[in-house]
Amino acid sequence: MNLTNLTTEAADPRFSGIDTMSVAELAATMNAADATVPAAVAGALPQIVAAIEATAERMRRGGRLVYVGAGTPGRLGVLDASECPPTFGTPPDQVFAIIAGGPRAIVAPCEGAEDDEEAGAAAMDEAGVGPLDTVVGIASSGRTPYVVAAVRRAAERGALTVGLACNTGTPLGAAAAHAVEVPVGPEVISGSTRLKAGTAQKLVLNMFSTIVMVQLGKTYGNLMVDVRPSNGKLRERAVRIVRTITGAGRAEALTALRQNGFNVKQAVVASRFDLTPQEAAARLAGAGGRLRAALGERA
Repeated sequence: MNLTNLTTEAADPRFSGIDTMSVAELAATMNAADATVPAAVAGALPQIVAAIEATAERMRRGGRLVYVGAGTPGRLGVLDASECPPTFGTPPDQVFAIIAGGPRAIVAPCEGAEDDEEAGAAAMDEAGVGPLDTVVGIASSGRTPYVVAAVRRAAERGALTVGLACNTGTPLGAAAAHAVEVPVGPEVISGSTRLKAGTAQKLVLNMFSTIVMVQLGKTYGNLMVDVRPSNGKLRERAVRIVRTITGAGRAEALTALRQNGFNVKQAVVASRFDLTPQEAAARLAGAGGRLRAALGERA
């Protein structure tokens, strides 16, 4: 792909004088540019929805969600994946990210790694990607060799593939079963795709992981009932969640949580039906881990 044809590489004349602007003028300019991103994402909602539905269906059968990217897109994938265990109680290997250049590329530039097609394909082999997995390739340009090669290899291995880009008609989109292309237009600083393109990718990834997890029963309403209470703030959140669902007092909720190993779902079920931890765990398991079903409520 000729880079001059990419809107993410274009120079917008509206921003040609940013080096002469005051701080206030430049802040307003950037804010106005950023405000266009949600509309671009909205335009891709049909493609986003189809990709999420297909992903959730595979994950219900034990599949994994794998993000792969280079540079800023790779770091955004790492960010989204790393939030899933504390928020939704997922095991570390259920949702994870692979970044070109390896872990050191998360904090240090490793720009040459994005051109290594062999490494992209090998990463899918090393991860053991298979038919139940979903691989989401993320590349602002939509032509990053490492990412395109990874998506192609993932498809060869039978995985569901998604290509998230900020241009249209991209090699990444062509390689993936689901092309999610969000054209955000030229950046305030030409080619600096950590700006609007990065914001668009973050919004899409927010939807991806959140909606998939809701579909898997990881929330009750808008409450994160699979939260891992690993610090004081999260323990207090767990108490509030139990109180909200059961109507219990603080002391009662805290006792239920302690007796159930701070498993929020189990504590709710035990409190609601006056069950032992073992009985509550069995009732939850019988409901497929879905709290609403375990409480006998209709979805």
